Amino acid sequence: MAESQTTCARPDPLAEFLACAVRLADRALDQALPPDSEHPRRLHAAMRYSVFAGGKRLRPALVLAACRACGGSDDACLPAMAAVELLHTYTLIHDDLPAMDDDDLRRGRPTCHRAFDEATAILAGDALQAQAFLSVVVLGTPAVQVLGLAASSRGVVGGQQDDLDSENQAGMPPGERAAALERIHRAKTAALIRASCVLGGISAGAPAPFLAALGAYGEASGLAFQIADDVLDATASSQALGKTAGKDAAQGKCTYVAVHGLDAARAESHRQLELSLQALAPLAPHVETLAALARFMVDRDH
Repeated sequence: MAESQTTCARPDPLAEFLACAVRLADRALDQALPPDSEHPRRLHAAMRYSVFAGGKRLRPALVLAACRACGGSDDACLPAMAAVELLHTYTLIHDDLPAMDDDDLRRGRPTCHRAFDEATAILAGDALQAQAFLSVVVLGTPAVQVLGLAASSRGVVGGQQDDLDSENQAGMPPGERAAALERIHRAKTAALIRASCVLGGISAGAPAPFLAALGAYGEASGLAFQIADDVLDATASSQALGKTAGKDAAQGKCTYVAVHGLDAARAESHRQLELSLQALAPLAPHVETLAALARFMVDRDH
């Protein structure tokens, strides 16, 4: 496997890897975004406020781990690391808007529309989405297509629509509600996690079988991640989460806990975890970090 071209050593344990991923992602994001001194300053300040609000940088970390697993260098995947976090941050800004989830807290501080205003938040999200594609275009058409599908009506935007449509629909027939739940989880969360993994492989010039394995891993781990998130929303505090706890139940959201119950949610998140680990077989033996990330997504406490 090729060695990293950065000063970050290939780390073990996972905490060191995640810290390295944050450093690399933040460097790439800082280079991708206009400075807040550039006109229009309020818009650029809002973009940077949301992007640099903290967070786990999980999606960039998946890009990095997938690229390394396929023998690529860290420098090669910096554009993709920036792109997935820019796109993810845009979705968070828009999800928090009064017309959507109407939330006041994100990553432990006021949401973008509270810190600035609603119109600026909408524009900041729009600009971040555009910047994501400007970042990934250097990796070529296949990378743009992967990110575009994740961002489309067949990905996060469609997932958000299904999420809104399913609110307060507890009287829906159980089979229909379960099907809606799966659509939401696959489109709203798993699509971008899957794309992050595949973009890491593309950054490394990985062959098609490796990209397919990364896609299957990302799909399953993304589902596991979202189900674990549903569990946390039902069980953790706002302080631990860095966002408003219990909001899903208060808004009548279609979550795994609401549809199937807490015990079933915990069991399914671990089943999807096992599927994600099995999908990594073609990439063996270079899968330790990806496997650890999948376990982290299920076992985390925030």
